[in-house]
Amino acid sequence: MKKFKHHRSKKDLKEYKNIINRDFTTKTINEKWCGDITYIHISGVGWTYLATVMDLHTNKIIGYSYSRRMNNSLVMKALENACVNVKETKGIIFHSDLDVQYTSKEFNALLKQKGIIHSYSNKGTPYDNAKIESFHSILKREEIYVNNYKTFEEARIKIFEYLESFYNRKRIHSRLNYMTPQEKEDEALRKRVEKI
Repeated sequence: MKKFKHHRSKKDLKEYKNIINRDFTTKTINEKWCGDITYIHISGVGWTYLATVMDLHTNKIIGYSYSRRMNNSLVMKALENACVNVKETKGIIFHSDLDVQYTSKEFNALLKQKGIIHSYSNKGTPYDNAKIESFHSILKREEIYVNNYKTFEEARIKIFEYLESFYNRKRIHSRLNYMTPQEKEDEALRKRVEKI
């Protein structure tokens, strides 16, 4: 499937700053998040779309949205879900590519409302958002490509189970000293309590 391209002038591109600039290092949770949309084809249904938000400290998928439509509400819902359990979102950096959903007025108004700072990948450089791109590859290899979903609802349930039951809580990561994303988040929360 050919990805929709929205052409912008050089002047427009200057407005979209790459704040993270491939520096994925963090000291704790809720410092830097990243998000992206991936395409999932279902036989008999067609293309469906999954937007995810990852905390770069833990690799945990903290918000997501799955839909038959790739529109602004897809990425807005994923971000809103990521914010549900976060008391203070002000100052968090959210990194995305330059897809029209992420550069829309509606999405950026939501970021502003939450006090979240938007960082953008440079045009045509997927490595700028390598962490979420890598996650989507893992998701497709371990879940999407090994299953033959019959309906959109079946796919929705299986993706939810993969994210919540397996990836976040059971899948260990060498970068996290062989902890799961949930264990890494729990560790960060314990350290916060110890400091109080």
